[in-house]
Amino acid sequence: MPVDKRPAEKRPVDKRPFGAACRTVVEGSHVTAYCRNPYPEPDHVGLHIECDRWWDIDADGARVEAGPAQNVRLTGRCWKEVRSAWVSHRK
Repeated sequence: MPVDKRPAEKRPVDKRPFGAACRTVVEGSHVTAYCRNPYPEPDHVGLHIECDRWWDIDADGARVEAGPAQNVRLTGRCWKEVRSAWVSHRK
């Protein structure tokens, strides 16, 4: 993939709408994210989980492509309590 080396202020701005709408559900130590992409461009979504206990390993899930008008489900868990969970997006 080529890298645009121009300064950020000189790069073209893409104004097309982008990004799947996601909601996360935490049930005990399990996290599920449901994402739906209403746009014509694919969105690569990834689930990130931060666990509450210091010894519990945080998780960054593999990215999944949410194509146009497609629904995807992402899952993950902690051993004990979940501190936070979020979904990241990438073109």
